Amino acid sequence: MALYTLEAQLEYRFKDQALLEQAVTHRSHGARHNERLEFLGDSVLNFVIAAILYERYGAIDEGDLSRLRANLVKQASLADIGTQLGLSQHLRLGEGEMKSGGFRRPSILADTVEALFGAVFLDSGFDEARRVVARQYAPVLETMNPATLGKDAKTLLQETLQSRKMALPLYTVIATHGAAHSQQFEVECAVPALEITVTAAGSSRRAAEQSAAKLALEAVQAKTPARPAKKASRSRKTTQLSLPVAVIQENK
Repeated sequence: MALYTLEAQLEYRFKDQALLEQAVTHRSHGARHNERLEFLGDSVLNFVIAAILYERYGAIDEGDLSRLRANLVKQASLADIGTQLGLSQHLRLGEGEMKSGGFRRPSILADTVEALFGAVFLDSGFDEARRVVARQYAPVLETMNPATLGKDAKTLLQETLQSRKMALPLYTVIATHGAAHSQQFEVECAVPALEITVTAAGSSRRAAEQSAAKLALEAVQAKTPARPAKKASRSRKTTQLSLPVAVIQENK
């Protein structure tokens, strides 16, 4: 498919089309591939996201800003952007990589998105690169909750129960299936205070616990929705009446 449709998605027109072609070329396709552009784009992306978060959240400390940035620039987030851009139909892959499904592999999609950011930077400079990055992240930033982004399901479940003054959840491995090299774990997560018990499976105990925690969190939130903050009631002013003190002097 012609690359002008990708430019339309990016809302950016390359002056040097060779840069765009290189950005979507995987190393399996040929010698002129996108790995150097990916390296450059990674730095551009991290700086732009750091600047956006710094400007957007003035009350958040360095540790939480780092957590937010790490989750916005991780492979899964970049792969989602690649999917939204329709990158799969524009990738230039070697025959073997194409047959193995490389066009939908998250790592390849994520690397290509970074390469595109690097290509825009070389083509037009930092301001244009920042605009392109900001546009791709706009939907995520508008719906992002800084308090929960980057926290896994087990952490969120624990914090939710603690905020409601309830005991922590109980995790129990109730079954394992499959051969040793490809086991599936079945884990139960219980929240006794709300009589909630859910089960989930995963390729590891940790993965199964996370999946179960997510289900339990949804059940907890459905049973005990967060209460809106109470409005501060106006305190009545108490008027103190000062009574005059009579001093009686006796004439001696």
